[in-house]
Amino acid sequence: MNYLNDRRRADPLLVLPECRSILVLALRYPNPLLNSPHLPAAQPNPEQGRGYIAAYARGRDYHLVIPERLKALAAFIEIRSGAPLKQRGYTDTGPLLERDLAQRAGLGWIGKNTCLINPRIGSFTLLAEILLGIELEPDTPFSADRCGSCARCIEACPTGCIQADRTIDARRCVAYLTIENREEIPSDLRVQLGNRVFGCDICQQICPWNRFAEEDHDPAFAAQPGIFDPLLLEDLALTPQEFNRKFRHNPVLRSKRRGYLRNVAVALGNSGDPAALPALEKAVQKDEPLIREHAAWAVERIQKRGSSWE
Repeated sequence: MNYLNDRRRADPLLVLPECRSILVLALRYPNPLLNSPHLPAAQPNPEQGRGYIAAYARGRDYHLVIPERLKALAAFIEIRSGAPLKQRGYTDTGPLLERDLAQRAGLGWIGKNTCLINPRIGSFTLLAEILLGIELEPDTPFSADRCGSCARCIEACPTGCIQADRTIDARRCVAYLTIENREEIPSDLRVQLGNRVFGCDICQQICPWNRFAEEDHDPAFAAQPGIFDPLLLEDLALTPQEFNRKFRHNPVLRSKRRGYLRNVAVALGNSGDPAALPALEKAVQKDEPLIREHAAWAVERIQKRGSSWE
């Protein structure tokens, strides 16, 4: 994650020298905590052999949705300004401190879990920005910290990655381990992943501001059947072609097949289900090295748990 050290993050003028204003936007994806008949369960049941995919990744990839909207909005602003407009749009695709900019734009405060939290809509949001070469009247920054003495996110984090100073030890974060990390998952952290195969959400699920948020979301990010609660044994058998087809327009594609099946193998190991052994043993024998190593760990874990119950 060395890209985080890009010095342009501290100075948007290094991104767009003509920048005079930054328009910050938040788009809501489905909040899995809300009691709604059209939303999937917050936590797919691992006893049913299903994995957990983070709420933001259960529908269409926002990288395919938001950029086109930013272009349309920038074109509208250019028409209203009556002159050619220097502009650049990002949605976690460029060197900007997005949450800091969102707080300065009045969209919310940065919580103890490092997520941007809005008191009305919570934190299940995607951020985007347009750097503009014109001056706009600034909004009032969100100065209040409404986390108070609550430390539920810190206490609930399975790997203890949330620090008291509002930073994240990414080396232990389940979202990092299952998405950004391209190598082996440290063996001492695999059990803590549970059935999470892409992302986490625990620090958001435990947050009171999300439990009582207003119910609404952008329909472009509605959860897709077969993706929000994947059957682990089925997905472990995905060929490269099948993986690319299933997740073609979905954020899970970012992890690539080897990363996703690595995570699936760990989740199956954590399930303790002996019925998963044949599929895992097949992966040990025939799949690529990263998947083989984690499948072997899963086989050993299931066998050890089985012998301890006898």
